[in-house]
Amino acid sequence: MDGTATIAVGQGKRQWLYPALRKGKLYKWRSAISYVYLLFFFAGPFIRINGQPLLLLNFIERKFVLLGQVFWPQDIFLFVLATLVFVVCIALFTIVFGRVFCGWICPQTIFMEMVFRKIEIWIEGDANRRRKLDAGGWTNEKLLKKGSKHLIFILLSFLIANTFLAYVIGSENLLKIVTEPIGAHIIGFISIWIFTGVFYFVYSQVREIVCTVICPYGRLQGVLLDKDTIVVAYNDVRGEPRGKIRKDEQQDVKGDCIDCNLCVAVCPTGIDIRKGTQLECTNCTACIDACNDVMQKINKQLNLIGYYSENMISQNRKPAFTWRMAGYSVVIAVLIGVLGYFIFSRSELDMTVMRSAGILYQEQPGGYISNIYNAEIINKSDQAKNIVIRATDPAIRIKYIQAPGKIDKGGSVKTVFFVMLPGTAIQTPKTDIKLQLITNGRVMETVSTSFIGPVNN
Repeated sequence: MDGTATIAVGQGKRQWLYPALRKGKLYKWRSAISYVYLLFFFAGPFIRINGQPLLLLNFIERKFVLLGQVFWPQDIFLFVLATLVFVVCIALFTIVFGRVFCGWICPQTIFMEMVFRKIEIWIEGDANRRRKLDAGGWTNEKLLKKGSKHLIFILLSFLIANTFLAYVIGSENLLKIVTEPIGAHIIGFISIWIFTGVFYFVYSQVREIVCTVICPYGRLQGVLLDKDTIVVAYNDVRGEPRGKIRKDEQQDVKGDCIDCNLCVAVCPTGIDIRKGTQLECTNCTACIDACNDVMQKINKQLNLIGYYSENMISQNRKPAFTWRMAGYSVVIAVLIGVLGYFIFSRSELDMTVMRSAGILYQEQPGGYISNIYNAEIINKSDQAKNIVIRATDPAIRIKYIQAPGKIDKGGSVKTVFFVMLPGTAIQTPKTDIKLQLITNGRVMETVSTSFIGPVNN
């Protein structure tokens, strides 16, 4: 059996669906967005910003790259902040705009509806032909169509798996797996085929069950949506009572819905949008395009099914960008801005300096007074760094007990050193000093600390 499927409630078996295709205005917009998305998805691992990939999630080496910015485990606070911002933004966005993400941007929807579904329709035909093909016996035509379709599905899944792996291990390592002998990269080779199998199984068999059963977001919206949330909805005030068009009946006693069921026929999850908001609805807008096509043919107002809130339908208001939506949007923008500031203002090197506890000061030859300091230096860049510490005041000397030396990429070192001040320069028991972290002649960070010494009378 082939096609899109869902679980038949109370029957304990899978019912396969065959959604029809209607290429309306919204479908064309979704197609355009999907093309841009697919372009960036497949090109992403090979795009470089300052020598770094656009996105890298290398859990093996614990190296993460976002828009050319390298992050290591030392940046865990940024990960926590990003997670909080993501959760808050998802909640606020869903409260205002519903499940728009699922229908327009979600990778599952884009690959399923805009790639694999199009290939299936191209090979097997429209919904009725696909249904008849599955119901019929295994003829040569069916073997050819099914075989060619699944072969293309496997090849596409293989391509997606390679691209996905490039986001995990980097495009350079992926090219090594592809070009070098299999024995040299047996784990990577096996990983590619495991991912290929997963993607093939999802897009050829599981399909919309990912959205209706596996993904928790559909259930999450049940506690986030309210009467002001804009979702794909059926205007029952305008559409009911529904009924077929008959020449011998007065049309003004009926609603605009002619009960053609096209909104059900095109739904990739098999629901009837006229029954109200349902967790299976991914807001893909296929029903809007189908219904608008019918409304246009019977000279009725468009958007019997459209983007509405419950209050818009019950109070017969037009969609509007309310103060509530504006407020939530501002909060989202501020949170993203704060996260962006922390990400792009971070330094490649980070130094923490502490004066050794329990030790006041030492007298050194030449009239110098010294304090002992401990410092930890973290290298957040993707290159090894040679480190030097010096004071902003040229009269202050640094004498290492344990020099920092060279720090590997993503690594850290601890150093112990004396800070030595001329005794004549000490006027108070506590003197503020500034230490600079320098690599290749560049000052990467300046840290303020205090120096304890005797007071000259």
